[in-house]
Amino acid sequence: MTPTPDAPRIVAVVVTFNRLALLQRLLGVLRATPQLAEVVVVDNASTDGTGEWLAAATGGDGVPVHAVTLTANLGGAGGFHEGLRLAMERGADLAWLMDDDGVPVDGSLDLLLQHRGEFDFWGPAVLAEQDPDRLCFPIRLPGRAQVVHAMADAEAEAATHDGLLHDIVIPFNGVLVTRELVERIGLPREEFFIWGDDHEYRLRAEKAGARIATVVAAHFLHPATDDLGTPMLFGRTTYNHTPSDLKHYCMARNNVVNLRDYRGWVFVLAFVLKTVWFYAFTRPSAHRLRLSAQGIGAGVRNDFSGHRRFLQ
Repeated sequence: MTPTPDAPRIVAVVVTFNRLALLQRLLGVLRATPQLAEVVVVDNASTDGTGEWLAAATGGDGVPVHAVTLTANLGGAGGFHEGLRLAMERGADLAWLMDDDGVPVDGSLDLLLQHRGEFDFWGPAVLAEQDPDRLCFPIRLPGRAQVVHAMADAEAEAATHDGLLHDIVIPFNGVLVTRELVERIGLPREEFFIWGDDHEYRLRAEKAGARIATVVAAHFLHPATDDLGTPMLFGRTTYNHTPSDLKHYCMARNNVVNLRDYRGWVFVLAFVLKTVWFYAFTRPSAHRLRLSAQGIGAGVRNDFSGHRRFLQ
C-alpha cells in the first residue's frame, strides 16, 4: 500500500512468545488485510520454533512481514517498546498494536479508520473469544463507578455517543496510535516487563491531552484468561487476581508505580490495603502476601529487576 494523504502508511505490530499456532492464525488475517503496508513481528526469544518459522515465512503473497527475534525475553512491555520503535523507524503514520493471542474481526480496521483525524489513540471493543457477548476486560464507564462486563452494556452506553466510548481504550489489543502521539509521549516502558505497561501508556497519552476512544462496532477477539475482576468485599469491588506468580509480582510492582505517578500516594495505600484484604480474607495465601509485599516494595523503590527470578 503506497501512502497518500488519504491512505496513511499503517504498520501492524505484533508481539509474540511461544504461541506459534496463534501467531500463525493472526498473521494469516493480517497478511490478507489490504490497508496494511507491513506487519512487524517481535519474537521475545521464543523456544517453540517461532523464530525459525518466521525466518521462513516472511516472503510469499500478501502484506509483507518484517520479523525480529530478540536475544532475551523482554516481556510484552519490552516487545511493544521495540515493535513500536521499529514501526516508527519504518515510516508508519499509524501503528496497529496487538498481542499474538488475539485476532481482529473482519472489517474492524475499516471501522477504526473511519475515525482517523478524530482520535490519537483509539481501538475496538475487546471481546472474550469464548463468549463474544462478554467483554474480555471489564471497563469502567466514563464518569461513573459502574464496571460493565457485558458487550450489550457497552453498546447501550455507546449508542448515546455516536457508537463511541470516549476516554476508554484497551491498549495493545487492536488499537491504533498515531505517529504524532508516539513522537509526543515516547514508547512503552520496557522495564515493566508485563502487566500495567499498556495502562501506563494510556495514562501517559491521557496526560498529554491525547484524544482516546473505543469504537464499539469494531471488534477484537481475545481469550479470557486469569481471574480478572475477582469479586471481593461481598461483591462490592473486584481484584485482578492471577494464578501466575510472575504476573502477580509485576502487577503489584507496576500498579504501585502507575498509581503513585498518576494518582498519588493515597491511591497506592488503598491498593496496598485492598491487596492485603484479598489475600488475607478473600483468597487467603501467606505466600501471596509475601510476594505482594515484595512487588509493592519494588515499585516504591523503582526496582524493575525482581521479575527476572521467575524467568530462570
